[in-house]
Amino acid sequence: MIVYHNGHYVDKESVCISPEDRGFNFADGVYEVVRCYKGVPFRLQEHFKRLGRSLRELRLDIGPLDALQTIPSELIQRNHLSKGDASVYVQVSRGVAPRSHPFPQATEPTIYAAAAPLEPPIDKWRNGIKVICVPDIRWARCDIKTTSLMANVLANQQAVEAGADEALFVRDGAVTEGTLSNFGAVFDGQLWTYPESNYILPGITRQVVLDLCPNLQIPVRTRPIMADRLCAASEALVMGTTKEVTPVVKINNDMIGNGKPGPLTKKLQQAFRDLIESRRPV
Repeated sequence: MIVYHNGHYVDKESVCISPEDRGFNFADGVYEVVRCYKGVPFRLQEHFKRLGRSLRELRLDIGPLDALQTIPSELIQRNHLSKGDASVYVQVSRGVAPRSHPFPQATEPTIYAAAAPLEPPIDKWRNGIKVICVPDIRWARCDIKTTSLMANVLANQQAVEAGADEALFVRDGAVTEGTLSNFGAVFDGQLWTYPESNYILPGITRQVVLDLCPNLQIPVRTRPIMADRLCAASEALVMGTTKEVTPVVKINNDMIGNGKPGPLTKKLQQAFRDLIESRRPV
């Protein structure tokens, strides 16, 4: 596999990252995952805009990101992944320095990116998934896409052990988001989703869905969804780069609606797929 490492495209096996890299010692870094459909990156500029924001919030200056935006397409081509679905992972850390908490002086950032084939979860799109709710034990800057994901890892493992596909974080009684997705629920024909704040990551797919809603005549309410009201939802869904729009048919032990993907979710799924097929949102 060919990967990108600090300005060069090289074999993955040849990459060496120092044990003194601050990404290794402190999770002092940020990342993005870009979805590619038949070789075309989806919403590339939005992903790199969010990457730039994450870097600024960590006060990690690597200069203009324009040159880095060619990396996803280049990796897709070099790894012969242009005929199907793929994802490209891009990570930036503060770089190599002696282990000390304060920012080091004049370090070079470590930039790494890799592409991988992606198998669409068609069965889950068609039949829906089960999720569980867990306490949101993360720090208060969930809007920064950092590599510090231990709380997400623990929650997702809890979901796996419960026979679920995703875990939803609950903070102050409200569902914020999933471990690797945003969350929405339908009440009285309206799509509810947690408002943008420091408690959720502003998802690219979430924004696409919200942008699709007006043309589909789907009212949207960006407000907290209380966990004790989830059983009253007629539909639920998660949204993410790899999940797209995936119906949720069971939360904990409670069936949502009739236990099948609902009409509003199906409408959003179709509109999302139509958008991809149009080849416009690159």
